[in-house]
Amino acid sequence: MDIEEFKRNREALHKKVMDLAGKNMKTFHHLDWKVYEPGALDKKTKQMLGLVASMVLRCDDCIAYHLTRCAEEGVSSGELEEAMTVAVMVGGSIIIPHLRRAVKVWEALGNTVKETEEKK
Repeated sequence: MDIEEFKRNREALHKKVMDLAGKNMKTFHHLDWKVYEPGALDKKTKQMLGLVASMVLRCDDCIAYHLTRCAEEGVSSGELEEAMTVAVMVGGSIIIPHLRRAVKVWEALGNTVKETEEKK
């Protein structure tokens, strides 16, 4: 996946949606933005929660978005692996194809996927 192209397309299409959006749609999008701001949980944790939910819901665009945000928030590959394990436990084997694509996106973001200490 070309991450920069994904970001450009997402931004361009989001602008079109916002040009069309009325008050209710704009309110929803504003809430979506605000929910990921720091509170009792930090942004990093909230992005990992968003990633897990997106994986369970099997939304590849959402997975790519949250992976991008996770990378920006400094999520390590070890933290990512644990979050993805939660997603597999909650979502079951049906999410494994999304897990594979998620790892590809994670690597495209410049991260490495290494063996964990447990596997060594």
